[in-house]
Amino acid sequence: MIGLTVRQMHYFDALAQTLHFGRAAKLAGVSQPALSSQIAEMEQRLNCRLFERGGKSVRMTDEAIALLPRIERILADIRDVETTARRGRTAMEGRFRLGIIPTVAPYLLPRALPELKKHFPALLLELREAVTTSLVDDIASRKLDAFIAALPLDHPGLITEALFSDRFFLAVPAGDPAFASPPVPPESPALERLMLLEEGHCLREQALAVCGNVRPVAMASYGATSLTTLLQMVAHGLGVTLIPEMATGPAGTIPDLKIVPFQEPMPQRMICLAWRRNNARHGECVELAKIIRSLGAAVLAA
Repeated sequence: MIGLTVRQMHYFDALAQTLHFGRAAKLAGVSQPALSSQIAEMEQRLNCRLFERGGKSVRMTDEAIALLPRIERILADIRDVETTARRGRTAMEGRFRLGIIPTVAPYLLPRALPELKKHFPALLLELREAVTTSLVDDIASRKLDAFIAALPLDHPGLITEALFSDRFFLAVPAGDPAFASPPVPPESPALERLMLLEEGHCLREQALAVCGNVRPVAMASYGATSLTTLLQMVAHGLGVTLIPEMATGPAGTIPDLKIVPFQEPMPQRMICLAWRRNNARHGECVELAKIIRSLGAAVLAA
């Protein structure tokens, strides 16, 4: 009998996610030696190498890659059993895995995390920042309990709760004469210098929708992976970019950057919380949505 433990499977899953013993130990909430010894014991019991160690790098073996989806399913089933057992007890306690898109995370989390800790002190929140398509895949494979993203989410297996609307502004170089007299019409020729995030970011698609009357061939895509990078590029005169209202406060500290409004009606996105339709933690997701929804005005005013 092999006799793998749930703890070993949790550690295996953490190391498979991070490919780094230190980060995996932090994710699992244990010391690095404790995680390493459990992985070594797991390899001994399975009589195969699961991870190749090479200096600071870690690589999954073919055996580990084949084993990963089965272990993920086992851990997901265990979490569902735990959730069912908690019904009727205090909401939002224990481990809760929450995903969030990169153009929301740095602006919402500083407000949301202290509030969630205040309301749910027994909550152990695990965060994953990723683009929407990855978060949808993680929900489907039960790697996440819920995620925060922008509507629309065209997926029949999801339940969504609207949280708050987030208007779009335009970030431009401070001395640019083309934006001396805002508001900016969405058909302005100056938007041909629009810079976009790389493929996969929903903010990229939203920018194309907002500025749909501008020739797409003239829009520069620099493959930037973060809004912060784009804003620095704008400040150095390389173009302009779309910025959500929740990011305008932090962006105001960037030298040589100016935030200007669009003409009314100003374009906007709706931020939502999404989870699996058959999720046993439905009630907890609804409670989470209530707390985050109440923070909407404070986040936009920050």
